[in-house]
Amino acid sequence: MEFQKDNSFFSGRLKSIGFAIKGAFKLVTTEHSVMVQSSLALLMIIAGFYFEIDRYEWMMQILAFGLVLGIESLNTAVEKIADFIHPEFHDRIGFIKDIAAGAVMFAAMAAMAIGLLIYVPKFL
Repeated sequence: MEFQKDNSFFSGRLKSIGFAIKGAFKLVTTEHSVMVQSSLALLMIIAGFYFEIDRYEWMMQILAFGLVLGIESLNTAVEKIADFIHPEFHDRIGFIKDIAAGAVMFAAMAAMAIGLLIYVPKFL
């Protein structure tokens, strides 16, 4: 099957959106870390409605879990590419995968800090 680029702006964008939705669905249905993080995002949305957080808190919360899911998605892509290129264990591939996982950790720590800043005062 040969790839044919769609040069039409509108139909090309629709196809891109379709590919993005397909990729997001694959992530949520096949990757356990994305399943966990998506579930946490859903819990945060429910908590946001329950505690009636304000507009600014909603923006920060959405940015936080969007960042974590986005970085986790890129981490998954890096891991899949690395495994495809070099299926056996290799120190340099392991180093690359560790760095990508570290990026997820930084995003998760920032999201956790945002969650604590939003919700701890609601309990105090």
